Amino acid sequence: MPMWLEVIVRTLVAVVVLFILTRLLGKRQISQLSFFEYITGITIGSITAYISLDINTDWYLGLIAVTVWFLVSIGIEYLQIKSKKARDWIDSSSTVLIKDGKVLEDNLKKEKLTNEELMEQLRKKSIFKVAEVEFAVIEPDGQINAMLKNEYQPLTPSQLGIKVAPEPEPQTVIIDGKIMDEPLATLGLNRKWLNTELEKLGVSLDNVNLGQVDAYGQFYVDLYDDQITVPQPQEKAVLLAQLKKCEADLEMFALSTDEKAAKKLYGDCSANLQQVIDQVKPLLIQ
Repeated sequence: MPMWLEVIVRTLVAVVVLFILTRLLGKRQISQLSFFEYITGITIGSITAYISLDINTDWYLGLIAVTVWFLVSIGIEYLQIKSKKARDWIDSSSTVLIKDGKVLEDNLKKEKLTNEELMEQLRKKSIFKVAEVEFAVIEPDGQINAMLKNEYQPLTPSQLGIKVAPEPEPQTVIIDGKIMDEPLATLGLNRKWLNTELEKLGVSLDNVNLGQVDAYGQFYVDLYDDQITVPQPQEKAVLLAQLKKCEADLEMFALSTDEKAAKKLYGDCSANLQQVIDQVKPLLIQ
């Protein structure tokens, strides 16, 4: 067999073996790999390259080496699943770096981190003052997670006593100028509705790079031609205006009648509708 052909065959075999082993080892991201998994990945990759290029050595020896590394890695993962002590010894454990707004210098030195590196990681999480941090730890994968003190955390609706209904994720109904039927069906919509919305915006399907529909039925598009200005959907604003008009009409009816029962009915309906408007207004002015 010619040398060039042998290199091609070895490389193809190495690629297939590496792909199979990678799938079997799992889908953890590089940032989530333990030290041993990181070393295993580098070693298996190096051996695979050796299999494809070193034609003076029997290829099956490289496969044996890769298989051994694979089995050892699988064994280590199984041991980690079964034993917390093994996990702590192999992956190490989290280390507290900041507590009550104070940096723990001994732990920082233990993890071989400088103050500059710590501040860099905090800034990536939009934290610029150490004094605002209640608790910060460095995880086994090297990531630093921090929790702000209560007084510096952003307010949430639950803290204000406001109940917020869950909002379904937006559905992407157009990708690269092609209609996605499954997301449309998820929303209970069809192509006729979508074509009508495109006509309202005055754009053609083949000029749409991306199209999405949110939980409230609002349709948004991103066009290939960025010079074209797409009008913003007005359904929410129209609905709010209609609700306000109904409330004003009810109030006018209450003022214009002399019959007590009718006046009370119109007044109560007006007050109830105003409460509804106050509740839905934050959603309709987005």
